[in-house]
Amino acid sequence: MEQGRKFPISGVVLALATGIVMLLYGVDIWLVLGVMLVWCASYWLTASPPEPPQRESTEGVKLTRTGMRDLIEHSGLPMLMLDGDRIIVANAAAREAIGAHVVGQDARVALRHPAAVDLLNRSGGGSATIQGLTGPRSNWQMSRQPLDARYSLIELINRTAEADVSRAHTDFVANASHELRTPLASIIGYMETLVDEGGDIDPKLAGRFHGTVLREARRLQSLVDDLMSLSRVEAEKHDQPRERVDLAPIVGQAARDGAGPDRLDRLDLHLPEDPVMVRGDYRQIEQLVRNLVDNGLKYGDQALPVTVRLTSDQRRRAIISVEDRGEGIAPEHIPHLTRRFYRTDPGRSRAAGGTGLGLAIVKHIVERHRGTLDISSKVGRGTTVTIRLPLAEEEAQAD
Repeated sequence: MEQGRKFPISGVVLALATGIVMLLYGVDIWLVLGVMLVWCASYWLTASPPEPPQRESTEGVKLTRTGMRDLIEHSGLPMLMLDGDRIIVANAAAREAIGAHVVGQDARVALRHPAAVDLLNRSGGGSATIQGLTGPRSNWQMSRQPLDARYSLIELINRTAEADVSRAHTDFVANASHELRTPLASIIGYMETLVDEGGDIDPKLAGRFHGTVLREARRLQSLVDDLMSLSRVEAEKHDQPRERVDLAPIVGQAARDGAGPDRLDRLDLHLPEDPVMVRGDYRQIEQLVRNLVDNGLKYGDQALPVTVRLTSDQRRRAIISVEDRGEGIAPEHIPHLTRRFYRTDPGRSRAAGGTGLGLAIVKHIVERHRGTLDISSKVGRGTTVTIRLPLAEEEAQAD
């Protein structure tokens, strides 16, 4: 039997009934058989195969949606599939970034951005920058690629980190330029006065001008040195130190260097007798302690000591703490203290010779050593900076 063609049962039954009637009326049996054969054949030839069932229009959409979902579900980029302007598929990354609720919505309503709406209204594909899609400072690149006259694919690339880095570089250059310009302007101004006045200037006034120029030149040198240190530390921050060093002698020497001979009497130093071994960069750890001690002595009460302690805890971490007894820092300033050039009191910081880079350098050194930095302060009581570094594991002794 030919596939798809139905057997004409009703026609065969009618042919048999007719043949029986003809036999009852005495018609020859061979004639009856011939008529029945022709009758059945005619039913067979005229019966048309059934038409294949029509799939519902929504079934094609369902199959397309399912296949596309499987294709893009695990992509690392947020992707949306549109049926016209309606979102019918959102992969896992898109659901995490903009929410699962967008499925079934009009894309123009779901994305709610003039640049996105403009891109969706275009007849062809293209791309646009969408700012504020997932947050006030977020930055996304949105691309639309038509699949056919009905369906299109939306791809979102998060450019927020790149924008933040670019903004940070711009801010850094602007701040560094401002910090360099201030001492340079002071030096140039005083030197121009000395040159213009020549030998007619009062010797005492000239001496004061020379002292100011020297102080600003040293400040400029400190700023350049700190900028170079910060650049080196940032370049090495992904390279974890491998050398085993004992913190006790490093912290002791760096604390005394940071205090200097004029402030050594204000240094309250507590070091353990046993070695405190970490994997670290000797030079950077020394710089870290020197910066913290200098800050504590500079901004703490000039009549009170700064306490430096080195200990270890049960979690196998070395702990370096530097505590001053100064005016303290208001809580709103503490989260920003490790930013470059951030100062709670710019006038006082510059007068004390600060560059605004000390704690930024400390933060990057701590990160390179896989440690943590904690700053706690109470207004009127002082500030404590605590560094925690993982202790080095004991190495097997050679036989």
